[in-house]
Order: sequence, then structure tokens, then C-alpha cells
Amino acid sequence: MIALRQVSLQRGTQALLEDADLTLHAGHKAGIVGPNGAGKSSLFGLLRGEFAPDRGELEMSGGQRIAHMAQEVEALERSIQDYVLDGDRALREAEAALARAQHKGDAHREAELHGTIEALDGYSAPARAAQLLVGLGFDQGDLARPLSDFSGGWRMRVNLARTLFMPSDLLLLDEPTNHLDLDALLWLEQWLTRYPGTLLLISHDRDFLDAVCDHIVHFDRRSLVLYRGNYSTFERTRAEKLALQQAEAAKQQARKEEIERFVARFRYKATKARQAQSRLKMLERMGEIAVAHVDSPFHFTLPSADRTSHPLLVLDEARLGYRGEDGETVQLEGVDMTLQPGQRIGLLGPNGAGKSTLIKSLTGELPLLGGRRVPGEHLAIGYFAQHQLEGLDLSATPFIHVQRLSPRAADLDIRNFLGGFGFKGDDAFAEVGRFSGGEKARLALALVAWQKPNLLLLDEPTNHLDLEMREALTEALASFEGTVIVVSHDRHLLRATVDEFWRVADHRVTPFDGDLDDYRAWLKMRLENERREARAQKVERQEAAEAPKEDRKAARRAAAELREKLRPLKRERDRAEREMEKVQASLGKVEDALSDAELYTDEARKDELSQRLAEQAELASRLGELEQDWLAAEESLEAMEAELREAT
Repeated sequence: MIALRQVSLQRGTQALLEDADLTLHAGHKAGIVGPNGAGKSSLFGLLRGEFAPDRGELEMSGGQRIAHMAQEVEALERSIQDYVLDGDRALREAEAALARAQHKGDAHREAELHGTIEALDGYSAPARAAQLLVGLGFDQGDLARPLSDFSGGWRMRVNLARTLFMPSDLLLLDEPTNHLDLDALLWLEQWLTRYPGTLLLISHDRDFLDAVCDHIVHFDRRSLVLYRGNYSTFERTRAEKLALQQAEAAKQQARKEEIERFVARFRYKATKARQAQSRLKMLERMGEIAVAHVDSPFHFTLPSADRTSHPLLVLDEARLGYRGEDGETVQLEGVDMTLQPGQRIGLLGPNGAGKSTLIKSLTGELPLLGGRRVPGEHLAIGYFAQHQLEGLDLSATPFIHVQRLSPRAADLDIRNFLGGFGFKGDDAFAEVGRFSGGEKARLALALVAWQKPNLLLLDEPTNHLDLEMREALTEALASFEGTVIVVSHDRHLLRATVDEFWRVADHRVTPFDGDLDDYRAWLKMRLENERREARAQKVERQEAAEAPKEDRKAARRAAAELREKLRPLKRERDRAEREMEKVQASLGKVEDALSDAELYTDEARKDELSQRLAEQAELASRLGELEQDWLAAEESLEAMEAELREAT
């Protein structure tokens, strides 16, 4: 049990808690929410014994093993798997003692320590550590690489794996999803729901809190309020409390009107039936959400450029990747994208598949390795990515950053604009170097918004943003009139702001006909297939190792001949697949045109109707032919691959 009784806590000159009470029982999974700076991380410090309360009592049941994720990780030369294993100190101490006993030849002590290691589940420890790292996005080949090989974000993933590996009764996680993509986040979500101990989780991801937590602790005006249920339940309960307060009535009505406009925008623009249903369910809840966030300090819009182009931007048979000293590294090929005004696209795909590469190629920051990038005449790109935070002038202020973009802008207009992003009063003139990660992210978003783009490219825009700012960004994106492409692990933002998903996987970019639940199912199936293939390859290697030497030589020759025969079939299959995608895209445009009711009732458009129907029939016929070509090539490939497996 954890109990705070009349606790007061002050850090520096700021009072964080005043006579706060809180009781959490063993096994609770509690989300800790509240504004940035309210004291959420300080609560963790209090529980870990880093400091004592200024007044009141903190009681924790004895013998609790606490696991807490450090916020910084040194660039060590130790392998990442060993670094994770180091998280179990008792196991490492037992292993060191066993090595000493073996060196001394103390058989009795050796036997005793083998029993200790077995009791600590030590013999499965390397496999468990590997499973954590792979679940968080690392490849098997990465496990032996030193920690120093990886960037800061990837080192934080290693640090998270180490924290999860630690034997614990109480797990304290402070923003564990900040450096994760959607795939790793879904894996972590499942892991935490199975965690048997007590969990305290600071997170600004509402879907993550909904999936993992059964209680919410809200920092509310220097007190702690415990709510039973997940984050959505907390919002509803808090909304009911706020609705009873007469002082909030006027604000609530204004927010209700905003939400009604939000619903009106999306009710008729969803392009797929399942997405439309999901969107409308979400919109039904928006009124409750609005009331719960009525006291948010963030209210802003994302203005769009006055002029646009049709299309805005085209990628034609593009090959995307990087050029280096060792030549080209191709991540995506055969990319065909035509971006039209008003499109709202969410990018999905496994870690490392090329989502960020696609975004950078669309901006023009990353030159194409092949194909064409054709920008529209009036294209105006707004690009947000995490590395842009590092490009901010730390000695300047938010006001100066905006003034540099528009030297003739009125001072009052700049200050009013920055106020919507939380930079009010003197905050607009504070040095950026003193800002937190969340404040820098807010400023970077403000600079994108100020430039009035008609194509908004967002690569993980919610990292470092608190729940209030995420909600404000979600609403601003919903009313943005331009084209949006988003990479994000925030599922609430994706559901609320995009109309269609594209999947980036297997070196291709293709439309994904489904919603986030369908993607989760696709990802699960993909992982199962990869595991099955890995097991099959392991069996094949074992059988090959046991075969006589001459047999292996003959098998290799036969396999090489079969692989040569596979190449033209693969080219034919891939050609048919690319053609199918083009024809499907054209057919989709024709069918969109045919969905216009006026086309059937307007006498002046009879010729257009006949032409569209003819186009539809021709494209459908061509699609059928290509599907037959693809199927024939695929069947031949499957038969030959089966023959290849037998030969090897």
C-alpha cells in the first residue's frame, strides 16, 4: 500500500502539494495526470525516498522492490543485452559469486549458487532480456552491439527494457512512450497490462492510459484526487463535476459550439465506412472531453495558405533512401503519391520501415534516389519533426523567433498568437534555452503554424506535449483546411484528425484499407509470420548442417539455379502489382466522381456520365487482367519457392 496523509511538498519556491491525501493499494495501475510543472515527477522522487515531505506522512508497505526508469543513459561500450541484464542486481551478484566459487574450486558453494540463480529465474534471463529489446523495436542482430552505437532515443528504449527487466513490486514509469513508435507502444501496452505489481504511470497518451490504467491520480490545484477507472472515465467524471460549477457555464457553452463545428466537418468527410463509424463514436465523446479540458491554457488554430495547387505535390515512381560513402541505401521504391488539397493521411508501418524517410522526401529535405518529385505552383509546406527542436535559437525568445519570420508583423498580433500556444505575458520574452522539452515543442509547432502552410507534415508531433496541449493540437488539426500527413503513436490524435491510412512496409507505400484496430491485427499476423519463418529457417540450417558435405554442395548448386529462375517471376509479379495499384487509384477517382448525385440528374452532364461509366468499365476490366497476371506469377513463384525449400 502507498498512503500520503496531509502531505505538503515544496520544490524551490513552488508549492506542489498542500495537505494532499492519497491511498493506492497493491496491484493498482494508476495514471498520474496534471499540467506540466504540477509535481508529477516530484511525486516519484518522494516515493523513491529522494526527499521527504515538508509536512505530513508518507507510508509505504515494507519490502517493496521499486523499479524506476532513469531519464538519462550513458553511452556505454557494454552490449545492450548485457545492459538490460544488469538491471537484475541480485542475479548479477549471484553470477559473480558463482564465477569466484568456480575459480576457487568450491564445489559446495557452486551447487548452492546454481540453486540461487535458478530461483532467480537466471537461466532464462538472456532470453527474457532479448524478448524485451525485440518487443521495443530492436533486431536480433542489435543485441550484441554496444549502447554507444545508438542515438539518444534508442538508448532510452534500452533503458526502458532494463527497467521492465528489473524484479519489482512497484514500477514507476515517467513518459515511457516518448521515444516509441506505434508498434513498440502497442507491445508495451500489452506487457504492462500483464504486469503483476503496482504501476504508477506518468503519460500524456490518453489511449495508452485507457488501455493500461484502472485508476487516475489527478494533480488539481496542489491536491491529489483519485478517480476509479481509466482516463476516459476520469474525463467524464471530472466533466460532471465541472458542469456543476456555475462559473464554468459560459466557457462550456463556447467549447460545445466548437465541438459541434468539429462534428460538422467530419461527419460527411470520412472516406471509409469503418473509419466513419469510429470517427462518429469519437465525436460523441468530444463534448465530454471539451468540458474536462475547459480550463486548458491552450487554444489556437492552424491557418492555411490563401492559395493552393491541384495537385499539391506528386511523387512519381520514386526511390527513397540515403546516399553515403558505401553507396545507396534504398528504403522505399516505386512510390507513387499524388497529394490533393484537403487530404488527411496517417502513416502506419513497422519501426524502421521508412515513415520518416517518406516525410523528409516529401519536404525535399532528402533528395530522391530515383523518380520524380513534382511540387505544385503554390505548395507551402509546414514541417514538424523532433530534430527541429534542436534547431531553435536558445538565446532568443518565442517573440523573436516569430518576428524573424515576419519582421513587419504587429507586436500585438505576435503576442496574441503566442498566447494560444501557452506563451503568455512574460513567457513570450523568456529565453528558449531555459525551456523544457514540452515548451520547445510548443514553440516549434507555433512557428510551423505562423507560416500558414497548405501541406502539413508532422513526424511524431505529440512527443513532450502534455494532455492539454495534445487536445488543443487535435482540435486545431481537425479544423485545418489544408492537407495533412501525420506519423504519430498517439492513436487519439490519429482517429480524430485523419481520413485515410497509408502503410509503409516491405519497401513499399500503399493505401491501408482499415482503421487502427485493423492495423493492430495486421501487425500481430505479421509478427507471427516472422516468428514462423525464423523457426523454419532454424530447422533448415540444422538439417543442412547434418547433411553430408557432397549433398550440401549439390543442394547449393540446385538452389542457385532455382533462385535464378525466380528473378523474372518476381519482376513480373512486382510489375503487375505496381500496375494494379495505379489502376486501383484511377478507378477510385472515377468512382468518387460517379458518387456525385448531380451527375445522374443534370441533363447537361449526360456525356460526362457516359464517359465516366465507360472509364469505370475499362479500368475494371484492366484491373481484372492484371489480377490474373499477378495471380499466375504468384502461383508460379510459390511452386518454385516450395521446390527451392526442398532443394535446400
